[in-house]
Amino acid sequence: MSDSSRTPAISVSDLRKSYGEQVVLDGIDLTVPRGTIFSLLGPNGAGKTTTVQILSTLIRADGGEARVGGHDVAADPARVRSAIGVTGQFSAVDELLTGRENLLMMGDLYHLPRAENRRTAQRLLEQFDLVDSADKTAASYSGGMTRRLDLAMTLVGQPSIIFLDEPTTGLDPRSRRAMWDIIRELVAGGVTIFLTTQYLDEADDLAHRIAVLDHGRIVAEGTPDQLKRLVPGGHIRLSFADRAELDIAADLLGGVPDELTLAVPSDGSVKSLRAVLDRLDSARIEPEGLAVHTADLDDVFLSLTGKSTPEAAAATAEKETAR
Repeated sequence: MSDSSRTPAISVSDLRKSYGEQVVLDGIDLTVPRGTIFSLLGPNGAGKTTTVQILSTLIRADGGEARVGGHDVAADPARVRSAIGVTGQFSAVDELLTGRENLLMMGDLYHLPRAENRRTAQRLLEQFDLVDSADKTAASYSGGMTRRLDLAMTLVGQPSIIFLDEPTTGLDPRSRRAMWDIIRELVAGGVTIFLTTQYLDEADDLAHRIAVLDHGRIVAEGTPDQLKRLVPGGHIRLSFADRAELDIAADLLGGVPDELTLAVPSDGSVKSLRAVLDRLDSARIEPEGLAVHTADLDDVFLSLTGKSTPEAAAATAEKETAR
């Protein structure tokens, strides 16, 4: 394995940023391995977009160190820019141009030779399922098509690291799923994705690791399953053939019986499940069925930040506005 492949795609140490007396980032540390999807979650105003802006060289940090693609963000921003692509919350698509023209324009900005630029545009139109609309103005595109074109434009420069800042906000469920498939394909090809999102199911489904940012600090980090085990609410639900077995199991394991089922508190780990089954086996009781339930990321988010998810907060705000 080469040194470059061992070097993290992104490494952040004690990163700090303030605006006047408002502390936005209060010394955060992050490491993102190459070829993975890393998701940064947090309430609105937690500092997610500021983090992306610093790592993509759009603004400077007040302190700490950040390296992207092996390059120091503050000391060597040009090399960082050559390694990254950024798809922000708001589309960079020019609606007066066609999809093809948008891609060709990006190729011109990267100084691609004319023939190579045309080949690259055609390849991306095919990859993002935009061939049928390639020569229509982007103003006629649906939201999902616009976001696909926006991401395709990011790929013209063949970045090894892509920052996706809430890339599916406002998309319908089908378009979101299509975007997820594209993201997985990119990572399978070796690209690293740094994702911020307000949809926790998106982070749960896509991310290899997740960090939760609150009040400028990382309050938790791990795989989705590791984060879910941080909060109570997980349990093993056992079902039994008769009431006698249920009562014996309840005496052995505790938990909450309900008709012919028993919910036993659990962190969802294999060790926890094995312990429950061993105790039942020693009492010669075999459940008819079992299911493992763990807390979801909504529970994690609420527990760690004390706030509802951004998605739920947005829905509440819409309801209040409509009144």
